[in-house]
Amino acid sequence: MLGDRVLFLDGEALVIDKPAGLPVDRPRDGAISLENHLANLTFGFRRWPHAVHRLDRDTSGCLLLSRNPKAHARLQQAFEAGMVAKRYIAVLDGVPEGEAGEIDLSLGKVSTREQGWRMTGDPKGKSARTAWRLLDVQHGRALIEFRPATGRTHQIRVHALEGLGHAVTGDPTYGAAHPAGMMLHAAELIVPRAGKADVIATAPWPERFAKVGFDDPGA
Repeated sequence: MLGDRVLFLDGEALVIDKPAGLPVDRPRDGAISLENHLANLTFGFRRWPHAVHRLDRDTSGCLLLSRNPKAHARLQQAFEAGMVAKRYIAVLDGVPEGEAGEIDLSLGKVSTREQGWRMTGDPKGKSARTAWRLLDVQHGRALIEFRPATGRTHQIRVHALEGLGHAVTGDPTYGAAHPAGMMLHAAELIVPRAGKADVIATAPWPERFAKVGFDDPGA
């Protein structure tokens, strides 16, 4: 139950630790999605909460939901204005050169009949910037911290592959699937609010990362 995965809760906002494999939007195949859990995330309110942003189905971690329409508009504005701080951790299928930097690679959408749609670097696409830092190396794989300054679709996944030269481990679209899943986790979220305390949430270390050799470096 997602009620056991609450990271932050007040009258305006709710942050949950979304499990990997759970879509935020209802998928075409009719699989279980976040919508199926909303009735259990009201915590005394009549209204169901609504997702303010999106995480990919196979990405776990901090997902912000609003608890009323006015709060939803304000929280969404914070994302659109680039005021939200996001920290992700990922395991890559290789080790990039260097220890830190920023990827500045605009992204555009491409589609083929064989592969369907995906994102790729495109000078004419939407601006996308991601700061990164190497945290650890194990067995030819790298543990990377990503801090995206923009919020484009599949931004970290494409920046990992095209910016650092290595796909996220388990990425079924830009790399190769892995039995333990995709190793991308939204570890921290900070949303400023005028006149109120910031929304601050930190998601616990994902167990699946240990299956590819990485324990929490901060533990």
